[in-house]
Amino acid sequence: MARRTIDMLVPDLSGKRAVLTGGSDGIGLVIARRLAAAGADLVLPVRNRGKGQAAVAEIRARVPGATITLHPLDLASLESVAAFSSALLEEGRPIDVLINNAGVMTPPERRTTVDGHELQFGTNHLGHFALVAQLLPLLRAGRARVTSQVSIAANRYAINWDDPQWESAYHPMRAYSHSKIAFGLFGLELDRRSTARGWGITSNLSHPGVAPTNLLAAQPGIGRSEESREIRMIRRLSAMGIAGTPETAALPALFGATSSEAAGGRFYGPRRFGHISGPPAEQKPYGRLRRTGDAQRMWQLSEQLTDVSFPDGRADGGTDEPALGLLRESPRPA
Repeated sequence: MARRTIDMLVPDLSGKRAVLTGGSDGIGLVIARRLAAAGADLVLPVRNRGKGQAAVAEIRARVPGATITLHPLDLASLESVAAFSSALLEEGRPIDVLINNAGVMTPPERRTTVDGHELQFGTNHLGHFALVAQLLPLLRAGRARVTSQVSIAANRYAINWDDPQWESAYHPMRAYSHSKIAFGLFGLELDRRSTARGWGITSNLSHPGVAPTNLLAAQPGIGRSEESREIRMIRRLSAMGIAGTPETAALPALFGATSSEAAGGRFYGPRRFGHISGPPAEQKPYGRLRRTGDAQRMWQLSEQLTDVSFPDGRADGGTDEPALGLLRESPRPA
């Protein structure tokens, strides 16, 4: 794949609606800015409205006239996920692009979501699982590209089937890896089910490599009072040109979500230095993500834990076709 820049990468998105989680800072803010610059009607669901407003101001300073709508969303609350989804469903606008980018990483001590799920598993995977399930009519109406951001940590450790909520022997990095493997299994299984059932959705995965962002910075809200040693090392590697930057780390998700060369069931990451930096390229999904039996098992577990389900059977069987028909008649932006 030829060397790419952000400006070369994203096609014209005028008239398309893009939804991006985790778009108020870091890699997500770079993704948001580029989607807006490409002309997308950008929906930014944010947990912290002040950060969201600051992000919108920064984007509009660089992209005058950008079309951006803020909505409240806390992925650590299934009630919040349902409220956000209901708001978009009521608007009735088809979704063309969904980038599931938000996440939390390695709280030093075990924490839970408002629904009682381990925070990383509940936010990184279960919240996004419920979001996609509830937005499915809009995603189908837009024949959406869904790109889910995993991590190189999905190539470490394993799913903790015996204790998926980490109620005993919590380990911050193992729990993070568990959440990202679960999320990657979901993203690839979504594409298989869409193909089998005629949903019309294309689902793939991306990962940002290694770059200095706030995931490992001081975050009192998750119990990290000081920045980690890892983030200091990553900053040094980034300055040396070995690790990436937020700008380069945004490229795989942008490529997976918008490029005509990207496809469903694929995995995109940086191409250099062991896939930790550089321009985007397709790579083979990690072995842990290719286990279809694990994907089906995690799908079933996720439906149980979220009390949210996807339709059974083919699309022409009719479980959500009436709603889809109404959405197809909804006006699209000029």
